[in-house]
Amino acid sequence: MADLVYRQLLSTLKKQIVAGDYPNLKLPDERSLSEQYQVSRSTVKRALSILADQGIVFKKRGSGTFINPLYLKNDSVFHYNNGSNLGVTDSFQMNGRKPGISLLNFEVVRPQAELKRDLFLKNDDFVYEIKRLRLFDDEPFMIESGYIPIKIMPELSRQIVSGSIFNYLQKEKNQAVTKSYLTISAEPSTKEDQQQLKLQPNEPVGVMAGVFFLDDGTPFEYSRMRLHYKYMKYNTFVTIDD
Repeated sequence: MADLVYRQLLSTLKKQIVAGDYPNLKLPDERSLSEQYQVSRSTVKRALSILADQGIVFKKRGSGTFINPLYLKNDSVFHYNNGSNLGVTDSFQMNGRKPGISLLNFEVVRPQAELKRDLFLKNDDFVYEIKRLRLFDDEPFMIESGYIPIKIMPELSRQIVSGSIFNYLQKEKNQAVTKSYLTISAEPSTKEDQQQLKLQPNEPVGVMAGVFFLDDGTPFEYSRMRLHYKYMKYNTFVTIDD
């Protein structure tokens, strides 16, 4: 329950920061946030610490917690951060445009050897194969192919996969996908890329592929995402130790 409370606070603060609810770029102090959201000081401290680790805020000794203005200027559409729910629906944002999903395929398949290795599956395990087209408003920007073991989510349905799977997991099962290992690259576009993403034959795609893990360390999904090249921009925050 404590994990869920801090994640909810973290999500709320991020949304308020992006919405411009703190025009002076300074957050209220920990006591004020604790009273405002009716949560413990330790929950507030944990949420602020994660925001700082992600480069969204910075703490100035003796002055308080401030929003990083470079984060607000960030024009990347890709906002993945370890420690929070890593669903693509929440992680891809673009200037207030509404994300959407078009389900292309949903079926049960027997995993190939490499997929069994990546998801630590047994020989008799099956997976859901889920293929979706991601959109901003009505503009397609990504083809997403995912594989989820049936034994982890036996109740998965077309209705669930037509929305945010990770949000369903968090709300209905009190679990979250909080870690990922992704490889980022670029490739020539295929005929399917060109058709679905409205690309010319000489235009490339960005590719992100890897495994997403539950907060208890269980491999939850292998996903391969093919993005229109104009959306392939990724920003990160690096801490340099002395």
